[in-house]
Amino acid sequence: MTTVNPAQRTLVADPRRWWALGAVSTAQLMIGLDLTVMNIALPSVQTSLDLSDPGRQWVITAFALGYGSLLLLGGRLSNLLGRRRSLLVGLTGFALASALGGAATGPAMLIGSRALQGVFAALLTPSVLATLAATFPTPTERGKAFGIYGTAMGSSSGLGVVLGGILTAYLDWRWCMYVNLPIAVAAGFGVLYAVRPAPPASGVRIDLVGVLLATGGLMALVYGFAQAQTEGWGAAITVGSLAVGVLALGAFVWAQSRVSAPLLPLRVVLSRRRAASYLAVLTLAVGMFAALFFLTFYLQNVLGYSPIQAGLAFLPLTAGLMIGVRMVSPLLAARRCVGCSARDSSRSRPGWDCSVWSGSTAAIGCTSLRCSCWWVSAPGGCW
Repeated sequence: MTTVNPAQRTLVADPRRWWALGAVSTAQLMIGLDLTVMNIALPSVQTSLDLSDPGRQWVITAFALGYGSLLLLGGRLSNLLGRRRSLLVGLTGFALASALGGAATGPAMLIGSRALQGVFAALLTPSVLATLAATFPTPTERGKAFGIYGTAMGSSSGLGVVLGGILTAYLDWRWCMYVNLPIAVAAGFGVLYAVRPAPPASGVRIDLVGVLLATGGLMALVYGFAQAQTEGWGAAITVGSLAVGVLALGAFVWAQSRVSAPLLPLRVVLSRRRAASYLAVLTLAVGMFAALFFLTFYLQNVLGYSPIQAGLAFLPLTAGLMIGVRMVSPLLAARRCVGCSARDSSRSRPGWDCSVWSGSTAAIGCTSLRCSCWWVSAPGGCW
């Protein structure tokens, strides 16, 4: 009788793994699209809902802030709920928030729905990355899977701008929100079919103090920079908000060095390779997303482009992103998730380091020109 080594059993390929990849990549594509899909629609939204000039940035900022500040918490919740359940909860919540935004009757309703989208997206992304790490145990297939995921994520921002222009021109800006409903449904059915249930991890604790300090600090910083645009840099509200934000984030760093289960272990950001990669991506994204925001208004309000023309004007950017991601992914495949399998085998939380610490550690860039708030995450890598 042939005996099977227990280690070999854990590497048996799931016959539905590529369907699972398609489902979770679709979910992440939806999130990436929503980072920019509303950009082209903003002039139409501003006219339709009577948004003020300072208020219009919150349509973008609310999503980015909710997403970036809660990614680490989303990783912990994913462990508590289990990957499959987290994916389904995240997709359902994201779809409902999108429907609420599409039906918005005023600025508060739209901005609130965008914030809710960010909250549920923060639950989805760590679950997506953990699912990939657990579903593809062999290094070769895992590299391919993360390459496909990287293509979807890397091209989604550019595609979102083009899609936003098409939807705004031929339908209505509200369809920039409603478009998420069929995408979420498709991804949800894919998750139900292909993603295997996984038991919740044991012994997971949530650092509530860290969550409050990080989220509160980022919100205070964003609000302070927003006030600087209208009130000036020397205004009490501006200085006070910025001071509160800096103090809260400083307290967050101090707390993370002393709690037993930190949201963000400091060794992650103190690693030179990781820190350098995060800084590089942060710098790139701050410039790119700020350019997308302001070019949208320049193209439509100054040059007189229609929404579809403005969206198509970003096609070179979209093509460049897709080509760049495809060129870079093979170069990184040999180094991606090196040692993850060994770590996973010794933990009850598959892919924790890969999916949450390296993959979803949020770097929030809350300054850019006139206070646009942009998020950055470095998806799917152990460096």
